Amino acid sequence: MLKREITKWDLVLLMINTIVGAGIFGLPSKIFSLSGVYSLPALFLCALIVFILVLNFAEVGSRFDKTGGPYLYIYSAFGRIPAFVVGWLMLLTRIAAYAALINLFVTYLSFFNPIFILPAYRNTLMVVITLILTWLNYRGVKNSTLFNSYFAVAKIIPLFIFIVVGSFYLKPELFDLGQTPPPLTDFSASVLILIFAFTGFEAVLINTGEIRDPRKNIPFALVVSMVFVTVFYAMIQFVSIGTLPGLADSERPITDAAQVFMGPAGGLLITIGALVSIGGAMNAMMLMGSRLPFALSEEDQFPKFFGKLHPKFHTPVNSILLFAFVSLIVSLTGSFTYAVSITVINKVLVFVMVSAAMIKLRKADKNKTNYFKLPYGFVFAFSGIAASIWLLAGSEIKELYDVLIAIAAGIILYIIFGFIKQEKEK
Repeated sequence: MLKREITKWDLVLLMINTIVGAGIFGLPSKIFSLSGVYSLPALFLCALIVFILVLNFAEVGSRFDKTGGPYLYIYSAFGRIPAFVVGWLMLLTRIAAYAALINLFVTYLSFFNPIFILPAYRNTLMVVITLILTWLNYRGVKNSTLFNSYFAVAKIIPLFIFIVVGSFYLKPELFDLGQTPPPLTDFSASVLILIFAFTGFEAVLINTGEIRDPRKNIPFALVVSMVFVTVFYAMIQFVSIGTLPGLADSERPITDAAQVFMGPAGGLLITIGALVSIGGAMNAMMLMGSRLPFALSEEDQFPKFFGKLHPKFHTPVNSILLFAFVSLIVSLTGSFTYAVSITVINKVLVFVMVSAAMIKLRKADKNKTNYFKLPYGFVFAFSGIAASIWLLAGSEIKELYDVLIAIAAGIILYIIFGFIKQEKEK
C-alpha cells in the first residue's frame, strides 16, 4: 500500500508549485498585448471560470481515496474505455510537460554559462537532473513532497520581492484607464491563455492514495491554492503593467520589469526564481506522472508489473522508472513539441468529463453523504461543462486532429494489452 504522507499543507504547496510554473514568467506580456489594462479584468474572469471547475473537482475528488485522480473518477462514472483514454491523455500531458520544462531549465541555465547551449552539455545535464529526481521520488513520497514544499516557497520569494519592491515604482500614467476596450476576440483570447496558467491542480489529485484524509484535505487545498494563485497573479500583472512601459513587446516581462526598478540584480533574482520554479514543477510532474501507470495497473488496464511497490519505501518503483525513462527520451529527442501542442485540449477534455462525472455520480448515489457536497452542485457541474465546451471551441482544428490521433493510439494500446491479457489467461 502507498504511504499517506502528503499532509494538508503539503497538498496546498504541491498545488501552488504545479499551477505557478514557468509560464508566469512570460504571461504578463502575452495577455497585455491582447487586452492592455483590461488584462486585469480578464484575469479575474478567468479565475471565476477556473474556480467553478475547482469546486467540481473538490466534490468529485472528495469521494475517492485511491490513487488515480480524474482517471479514477471517469472509471467510476463512465467505465473502462473512457477512463483509459483520460489516463492515457493525462500521461502524455505529464510527459510532454516534464520534457518541455527540463529543456527550458537548461535554457535558463545558459544565462549563467552559454556552454549549456552545446548539445553534449545540454543532454548530459538533462540526464543528471532526471536521475536525481528519479532517485528522490524512488526514495519515498515524503522526500519528494518535502523537496516540493521547499521549492514552492523558494519560487514565491523572488516573485514576492518583485511585487513588494515594484509597488514603490508604479507609474500611474502606464495605467491608461481611458483605453478603448479590446475587441471581444482579443479579450477572449486573453482569458483562454490565462485558463491554462491556472491549471495543474487536476493532476495533483492523481496522488490521492498518498494524501492524508483526502475527503477533507482535497477540497481545502483546492480552494486555498486557487485563491492564493489568483491574488498572486493579479499582483504580478499589476506591477508589470505599472513599471514596464514596453510590456506588450517584452519576451521576458518580469525579468525586464525587475531590471527597470532593481537593476541587474533584479534580473538575476528573477532568473534564479525561474530556475527554482521550473525545478519544482519538474519534480511535481514526476511525482504525479509516475503514479498514472500505477493507477492504470491497479485497475488492470496496464501490466501488473507497474503496480509493484518498493518493499521499504512503498513507492511504485517500476512506474517511476517508466515515467523517467520515457520522459528523458522525449526530452532528448525534442519530440515533446508535438505533445505540448495538444496539452491544452487534453486538459479541457478532462475538465468536461469530470464535470459530467459529478452529475453521474450524484445521481448514482443520492444517499451517500461522506464527501464534500457542493451546494447547487448541478448548476456548477453544467456551468463547468459549458465553460469547457467554450474553451474547446477556441481550439485549432489541427490540434483537435492531433488529439484524435493520440486517442486512437491509446485505444490501439488498450486493445493490444487486452489481447495479450486474454492470451495469458487461456
